[in-house]
Amino acid sequence: MTTATTPATATALDGIDLPATARTVRRLRLRPDGALTPLGPKAVRLTAPVGALNLPDLAPGAMEAVAALAAGEQTEEELAALVAARDGDAGLLRWQLTRRRLGTAGMLEHSVHLVLDGADEPLARLRPVGRGAAEPGPTPDPTGQVKLSRFASASVEGGALLVRAPGSPLAVQLTTRAAGLLAALAGWTSPAALAQLPDGLPLDAVRQTLRLFAAAGLLAYGSPGAEPEAEEQRFAQWTAADLAFHSRTRRPTSVAGYGGTYRFGDRFAPEPASPAPFAGRKVALPVPDLDELARADRPFTEVLEQRRSVRDHDEQTPITLEQLGELLYRSARRRQTFTGGDGQELADRPYPSGGAVHELELYPLVTSCAGLEPGLWHYATDRHELELVSEPSAATAQLVKSARESSLMQTDPQVVLLVTARFGRVMWKYETVAYPLILKHVGALYQTLYLVGTAMDLAVCGLGGGDAADFAAASGLDYFTEGSVGELVIGSRPPTLRQDVGVPRREARR
Repeated sequence: MTTATTPATATALDGIDLPATARTVRRLRLRPDGALTPLGPKAVRLTAPVGALNLPDLAPGAMEAVAALAAGEQTEEELAALVAARDGDAGLLRWQLTRRRLGTAGMLEHSVHLVLDGADEPLARLRPVGRGAAEPGPTPDPTGQVKLSRFASASVEGGALLVRAPGSPLAVQLTTRAAGLLAALAGWTSPAALAQLPDGLPLDAVRQTLRLFAAAGLLAYGSPGAEPEAEEQRFAQWTAADLAFHSRTRRPTSVAGYGGTYRFGDRFAPEPASPAPFAGRKVALPVPDLDELARADRPFTEVLEQRRSVRDHDEQTPITLEQLGELLYRSARRRQTFTGGDGQELADRPYPSGGAVHELELYPLVTSCAGLEPGLWHYATDRHELELVSEPSAATAQLVKSARESSLMQTDPQVVLLVTARFGRVMWKYETVAYPLILKHVGALYQTLYLVGTAMDLAVCGLGGGDAADFAAASGLDYFTEGSVGELVIGSRPPTLRQDVGVPRREARR
């Protein structure tokens, strides 16, 4: 890196008048979330959330330079002077190789500062936030057209404003002085134009800050007449939120922690396998005879091939409590509870769950079920019984209305089966992949309910979306603790859609 000094007299490209002492300075340091451990007189070990790097056989000057980077920010010139003073000019080449290893290992942070009248003001910092790194490239041309990528996002992390691009292991941290660039970069502009903004930065400071933006993948290049991110199909089909979700959860190198990291293990106790019971009345469900069902059910291949989304319900003969209980028992009951090696209470159910956490809960919202009163019920998977959560209300009516409209049904579904997640069950252990793992579990549960429902000759239809805020209003549960993540409509099939019209179900299989 080099230290750039602005001219004493401002030009049209400088934007603002600065005294001769104004300078834009580039510095670097070891990432502050890392640690430096001496391994001997000539070796050190660097550790960070992204991994570790051993630097063996360092010359004395190189050892001083690494220690200086760990102590605070340095310019390239300052580091070179340290190395040259102890190792001579011959040691500078070896230092450059060491310096490159630090950068490619994601151990360095780059920053841009504005030094004015002796005051040092930080503007931007290029921070490794994943398990990868990239060195800042060339300083951008003053008149080149750029704008902020439409996929970029800003968030507050650790008291700092970070701007990120999907899939990038780097983020740019902005201070208040430089944050105004974000709004100006919403449309096509140039470094020279940005330097003309009221109360803006000098041109060199703008260019050096955009250099960090480019390294983090935050900039789009083109012109008002040619915008690849909006015109090319491979980019245009993505929304910023969808691409961020996909990249974050499917590019492990773009995040510091991925998978079962137990990042909350030292702060919170794991949640139990069973939620606290609801205070409402309980309804014990009949337990089906699985041996008899194994003899009576149609073959698996037949069930799989006949699986369909059925949106019509038999209004004359609604689903019964026995049928609803059988569907829940065969699809979602808890077969076993055990404790994992990490101390978390785990469970076994008929459908798979990552880490056996089984965070999903089922809430039948009943409008018509023979033997069961209408209302919002909770299925206790460990006790195979229903607990009343809420009597019919305006809030439950909204859930029914949404399900009816989403499924394109002409009448209210007999049962809206709401699927929720107790988020802490998964997020206590898993980092980055926690929410997508929940959605995978929802898919596995959907298919299980579909297949069991088909075997039972019930009408099952999974819905593509719902409103978790509506469920929170109806259930009284905290939106951030347990929320709806899936919905299905369940009911009896009309006679014209039944697989065995006029034939008793079990007799038909004998």
